[in-house]
Amino acid sequence: MSEELVNADIRLAKTLPSEFYTDEAHFEAQRNAFRTTWQFMGASSQFMSAVSPLPHLDALLGEPFVRTNDGDEARVLSNVCTHRGMVICHEETDKKTLQCPYHGRTFGCDGRMKHMPGFEEALNFPTAADHLPVFRHSNWNGFEFMTMDAEVDLNAVLQPVQDRIGWFLNGLQYDASRDRDWDIAAHWMLYVDNYLEGFHIPFVHPELNDALANDGYATECFEHGVLQIGLAAEGEVCFDLPEDSPDHGKNIAAYYWWIYPNMMFNVYPWGVSVNIVVPTSVETTQVLFRSYVKRADLLDQGAGAELDKVELQDQFVVENCMKGMRSSAYERGRYSPTHEQGVHHFHRMITSLK
Repeated sequence: MSEELVNADIRLAKTLPSEFYTDEAHFEAQRNAFRTTWQFMGASSQFMSAVSPLPHLDALLGEPFVRTNDGDEARVLSNVCTHRGMVICHEETDKKTLQCPYHGRTFGCDGRMKHMPGFEEALNFPTAADHLPVFRHSNWNGFEFMTMDAEVDLNAVLQPVQDRIGWFLNGLQYDASRDRDWDIAAHWMLYVDNYLEGFHIPFVHPELNDALANDGYATECFEHGVLQIGLAAEGEVCFDLPEDSPDHGKNIAAYYWWIYPNMMFNVYPWGVSVNIVVPTSVETTQVLFRSYVKRADLLDQGAGAELDKVELQDQFVVENCMKGMRSSAYERGRYSPTHEQGVHHFHRMITSLK
């Protein structure tokens, strides 16, 4: 698909045609592209068991996965038995052996097949094909990621994040009480589109708007993502930035990082809220919220407060945009060169899919 579908000059460009949000073929191409990106698993501190299924990755990538830890190394393995294709692990366990519940084939935490009853007379068995495939896995500041087939190293993808807020990412504690799984009646890209611009904040989020300075919103585009920075209104909580920060001297209320295609790292003075966008169909999306807290005393202050209310306000917008995408009266629009650089960048990336 020609990337010129969205003109490189935002002043001339038209937004994506509505078929990108309603057509099944487009949806499948977008979903397939997720396999070549890094996907968020969680913080290492969340994985307390030797074996942990990863259901949100099953939904994202159309593959069952399991994280294992034998004490020396954490791995991401296929969760599909190499005998007859049964899903092996359905819940967390501290057992060091994975056993298929169908016919009893067992595997070690390294994915190697250990035992299979009834195969005593099988010739040329076992072979490498009887072991569980192992997928690339990486740890970044205590957060874990995996990929099926990414061409780019995770550190290269996240280098702009590291350079800007790496200093803040120590001492974070996972808070399961703040977990939210939101089901939204809209195409996944509408959720991303909405996230990538602050244009709507005065109209959709009055509480958040009060916490931000007038005209205190900036967007920066990077090869693999977008950063939006919200400046704090006078008297509102903001970061105590180190002198070597490129933002030193600014009253920053929030850093909103989007990493292509579906990860969001919202960094507030209280900590980090990670949003994972999970496409479930052309017209439905699940968004997972996970919170990692550094300053619990700041949870109810500033731009990082009332996240549930902000989320519901966003859902009203994107669900009604989904209705509009199906309308015969709408085909495509134009970008605001002042406010929608992030949306334009995302659309250029998504139309470059082969």
